[in-house]
Amino acid sequence: MMHDRGGEQILLVDDNPTNLQVLFKTLEGSGYRLLAARDGESALYTARRAKPSLVLLDIMMPGMDGFEVCERLKADPETADIVVIFLSALTDSQSKVHGLAIGGVDYIAKPFQADEVLARVRTHIKLQRLERALARRNSELEDENQRILNAVEEGIFGLDAEGRVSSMNARAAELTGWPQGDALGEPLLALNLFPGDDGLNQSLALLCEAGVSLRKNHVELTCRDGELVQAALSGSARAEGGAVLVLRDIGEWLANQRALEQARSEVDHQRQHLAHIERLSTGGEMAAGIAHEVNQPLTAVTNYARVAQRLLADLPEEKREKLSDVLAKIGVQAERASAVIQRMRSYVRKPSGAKSMIELNDLLDDVLALAEVDSKVNRTRVVLMGATDLPLIYGDEVQIQQVALNLIRNAMESTAAAGSPRPVEVSSFFLNGRVGFRVRDFGLGLVKEVEEQLFSPFVTSKEGGMGIGLSVSQSIMQGHGGDIHYEPNPGGGAVFSCEFPPAANAADSAASESV
Repeated sequence: MMHDRGGEQILLVDDNPTNLQVLFKTLEGSGYRLLAARDGESALYTARRAKPSLVLLDIMMPGMDGFEVCERLKADPETADIVVIFLSALTDSQSKVHGLAIGGVDYIAKPFQADEVLARVRTHIKLQRLERALARRNSELEDENQRILNAVEEGIFGLDAEGRVSSMNARAAELTGWPQGDALGEPLLALNLFPGDDGLNQSLALLCEAGVSLRKNHVELTCRDGELVQAALSGSARAEGGAVLVLRDIGEWLANQRALEQARSEVDHQRQHLAHIERLSTGGEMAAGIAHEVNQPLTAVTNYARVAQRLLADLPEEKREKLSDVLAKIGVQAERASAVIQRMRSYVRKPSGAKSMIELNDLLDDVLALAEVDSKVNRTRVVLMGATDLPLIYGDEVQIQQVALNLIRNAMESTAAAGSPRPVEVSSFFLNGRVGFRVRDFGLGLVKEVEEQLFSPFVTSKEGGMGIGLSVSQSIMQGHGGDIHYEPNPGGGAVFSCEFPPAANAADSAASESV
């Protein structure tokens, strides 16, 4: 039987129809939906089906009494939160205590007063509303807290006073490889996150037992699958007992720190190279000044030798021939030294940027003359095999000399280091519409690691080398519309080839760029 009044549902249970009628009259019009049952079985069936907010339950019923009905309601999770108020003529305290012990919240003695029944029902319905609202709010707060915990990047463990895992966020599970279902309730130390670190494990035990906080900027965390994670760790005690342990993955931060240190080291390395370049630049300027100063006394030596030769006419014949021969040799050597200095002055002068028509074989002759001193130092000969009928090239003579000299000097040093008796071969060619030259040595060759980044700045195979020569040479060649190539020498050593467009093509290209 049910009276539909809206609002919360109340189940009235009594085997006496008169008592049920009195209860209906008492509660109708109060805003509740009233249900009725006349025995224990019916009461349980209706309660499971309708899930009322409150049950007014008679104790003395045939078959299943009210105490058993209450016990069954409280044992079923679907009906455990239903409020039970007992109705009974039993007035002994033992019955009342038993009813409250098995889950009842109140006791109304028969014969009951209508005002008392209504007041007690309203009070307990209100309490239930507040309890349910509080439970919902608590659940919402727990969900919100969990969402916040799951959103942070740190792995967070809640630990009880015995060091068991009482809670953990999703990041903690991801970081350690321990799912919540496997880790909750387990001692933290049993997860074996820090094997072999007895000091840290002892500190974790003290954190839970004595509330001793700890902080580690770098620890090695062992995941469940054995993977190692670099982490930072901090732990603090909770006022209510237990502790909170926070883990943060610092692998990316450490990698960034290593990259930063490497970059700083590289910057410092390059700073030293730049300082060396500055010293070379200053040395070049000084060399130009020295060449200018030395050239003047050499010119004077040559002039004095010529004057002395003219004065020989007054000497006897036998002395005249010997002195004439000596003076002639003095003049030749002075002119030769002057020519070397002039070539060096031309080479180290600041390029004007002006381009001109260049005969490649003549340029290579001049470069070999510049390399003569290095040739003697390295005890390595250099031979030039110039092709005939080469087209002219168009470019900056000093820059092209720089490229050729750099390649020839490298070749001589490599050949000398290998102890090879064979000379460095320099040859010019005109092939597939391109004019160029090759420098072939029979030295040590290049290791694969250097080959792969041969033209990158600051890469070198020479001890004390700066690693900028080939990079600059490539830039110069490309600036002339040409390129530089490397290939291993089948006979041992290396072969570098430089090629240019013929003068007509190069001039046309330069003209189109200037328009």
